[in-house]
Amino acid sequence: MVGTRIGVGSGNPVKRRAVERALESAADEPIDGVSGEMSDEVSGESAAVAVESVPVPSGVGEQPTGHAETIAGAENRAKAVLNLEPKEGAYDLGVGIEGGVARFEGADGLFLIMWAAVSDGTRTGRAAGPSLELPVDIAARVDGGEELGPVMDAVLDTTGVARRGGAAGALTNGRVDRADALAHGVAGALGPFVSDLY
Repeated sequence: MVGTRIGVGSGNPVKRRAVERALESAADEPIDGVSGEMSDEVSGESAAVAVESVPVPSGVGEQPTGHAETIAGAENRAKAVLNLEPKEGAYDLGVGIEGGVARFEGADGLFLIMWAAVSDGTRTGRAAGPSLELPVDIAARVDGGEELGPVMDAVLDTTGVARRGGAAGALTNGRVDRADALAHGVAGALGPFVSDLY
């Protein structure tokens, strides 16, 4: 279906890349009758799916804490894309991606978590990306009220970690690419739109 549009509820290029990668991983599989082909913005040729960044608020704190708040942020972003004025109805699917921190029963420590939500306005799919335990000193700063992104910037003596490899990349020395990690969450959240089991 030429012209299908997916809005990613963020201005962060890593989140857009995550959605593109999730679609590329199943480029030959239909999404409710829509091919996974990507738009070619360089050549200007039409393709079945166009992915656009749409900065919208998450409706949750700058540092989501716990699964419930992180999931809510992802869902809020997906819904906000679909209801964006004056473009309401401009996107067939809204995608929300939210990173947060949470604890798991049975495991010590604080973990980086990632949740994605995909919505068409009627149905919503949800899935998580990988979770990584935070080093004790970084976890203590986040528990003390600091936001993970700026903490990682300070620890690494850089700026904009969240717009590049993210905490996941830094904590694994590049073995977990942030866009790939988020793409797994997005791919899972696409479930209701690509599988007859839902």
